[in-house]
Amino acid sequence: MAKKLEEYTLEEITGYINKNLDALIMIDGEADKYRAIVKKGFFTDFLEDTGSYSDLIQKLWININDGKDTITDDYKVFIPTYGKFSGKYSKRLKITENDNTHTVQMTMYPIEENIYMMILDELDSSEYMKEFLTNEKVTTIQNTYLFSMYVDLTKDSTSSISITEISDETVEASIKYSDWRMMIVNMIWPDDQELFLERTDPEYLKKHIQPGRTSSFDALMQNLEGKFIWVKLIFSRTETINVEDDFRYVFMVQDIHENSVQLMSTLKKYEELALKDTLTDIFNHGRIETEFNNAIEIVGRTDRRVSVMMCDIDFFKNVNDQFGHAVGDMTLKHFAYLMKEFFQKKNVAYGRWGGEEFVAVCFDADAAKASEYAEGLRQKVLSEEFKVAGNITISIGVTEVTKKDDFRMAFDRMDKALYQAKSDGRNCVRVL
Repeated sequence: MAKKLEEYTLEEITGYINKNLDALIMIDGEADKYRAIVKKGFFTDFLEDTGSYSDLIQKLWININDGKDTITDDYKVFIPTYGKFSGKYSKRLKITENDNTHTVQMTMYPIEENIYMMILDELDSSEYMKEFLTNEKVTTIQNTYLFSMYVDLTKDSTSSISITEISDETVEASIKYSDWRMMIVNMIWPDDQELFLERTDPEYLKKHIQPGRTSSFDALMQNLEGKFIWVKLIFSRTETINVEDDFRYVFMVQDIHENSVQLMSTLKKYEELALKDTLTDIFNHGRIETEFNNAIEIVGRTDRRVSVMMCDIDFFKNVNDQFGHAVGDMTLKHFAYLMKEFFQKKNVAYGRWGGEEFVAVCFDADAAKASEYAEGLRQKVLSEEFKVAGNITISIGVTEVTKKDDFRMAFDRMDKALYQAKSDGRNCVRVL
């Protein structure tokens, strides 16, 4: 027969709790230590008898969103903020161990300053599956924001810190904004760190963001796995009555990696289209002319040797007249392929100048070396069987860029060398 409520004693209830709770842990936050008083169920193997409190937080809490075994070291600077409690606290955790997910209710009881009692109870996961699936839809949207916090520049303070990858709850931590900047900068890609420090500088924020307005910039930042992803860093200044002296902001980090990669891929595609000759799929006139001008500039300010060459397909008009322009186009594409194959392991930029003329800019090559390149290309073309057109030959003019050259001087010398090759019977290389 069941007892009446009045008949239960504190000792019996305490005994019941001791019998049924899965884990009871005593914690010394100051010394960064814990001791497991009770361990049952999967906690028997999951928890050590004693250990580091920071490691315990990471094991129980930090990894709950995806069950990963670890996080990148830079993110561990936030672990202490997740381990301080000023009052009783309860949270539901999802812990993955040996590919099994356990739903756990955690309750923290502060005993005295930095001394806590933690109680862990495993729940029946099936009861929370519907809730979990519903929350997943919301979390998918929320997780585009990886980090958020409230900033008061006047007090040099932060509050309501939320790291979505770690937990969906905010933490009231006493981190100075000035300290936070120097902590977080290590998670930014080295090339973006200067921009980050500039745009997060208190004086910059005060000067450039008016009340009610938002400012943002994109950068590469580490995620929990230590991989750099594209994020948007957003500062929004709050509107307050005391506009002149009130500098409070909401700061958020938004995950834009997937969209950014897709956008950059699209831009790269259109950039290549803008720089490539549509018929031959090598650099067009504009891009190879840019490379030519770069060569002039490099030689003028450094000791590097650069040479240029112009190739012309001999008697190309006869190909068009005899076989038609379709075969002519096919021949040009075939020749461009041979250039690509021949120059692929050489520091050479090459492109179609126009018609049957092609230009190559040979970096780190004097006239003698460029002449060797030209002769090698000439022989390669001579030994190639072109579909329909059969065997063709090329004439090549080569010149080395000098410090006195401008574009016109170097180009005219290269052009004269090509003219000399044609005058000497074609299918040869000449150097001026």
